Amino acid sequence: MMRKIWLAGGCFWGVEAYFRQLRGVIATRVGYGQGSTDDPTYREVCSGATGHAEICEVSYDERVLPLQKVLEHYFRIIDPTTLNRQGPDQGTQYRTGIYYEEEADRSVIENFLQTMQAGHANPNVVEVEARRRFFPAEEYPQEYLEKTPGGYCHINLALARPEERK
Repeated sequence: MMRKIWLAGGCFWGVEAYFRQLRGVIATRVGYGQGSTDDPTYREVCSGATGHAEICEVSYDERVLPLQKVLEHYFRIIDPTTLNRQGPDQGTQYRTGIYYEEEADRSVIENFLQTMQAGHANPNVVEVEARRRFFPAEEYPQEYLEKTPGGYCHINLALARPEERK
């Protein structure tokens, strides 16, 4: 059964490149979400004026990759205690967040975050909200790291363990 989740974890093309490697991921798409404007551009989002985060939409087969596993992978590539920053990227568009469409996913996410908090001295600042808005990004950031070998990415893509890759 195909499901979707939207993940903000800093620069969206690194999040996308990581999740594209995983067995059970059907498709990914980067875009802008949870902000106040319609159909923003990359430049507008980077200005900080739109309130949007850089987000990766992940479509996955829950029989192969259950939500719990998706969240485990997400936490391998983010620092959940850093507000509006991941790696060297700073600004509200680089905040962390998990955005769901199925209300049943909320309790899975909240329980997972509560468990993860035990491993951190500082509070968890990952947003958890129903997906309100998502606008696909322009064409050039879609699958950016596949189109741009050696392109900038703060995420260690090797953290997608070989046994869990496609």
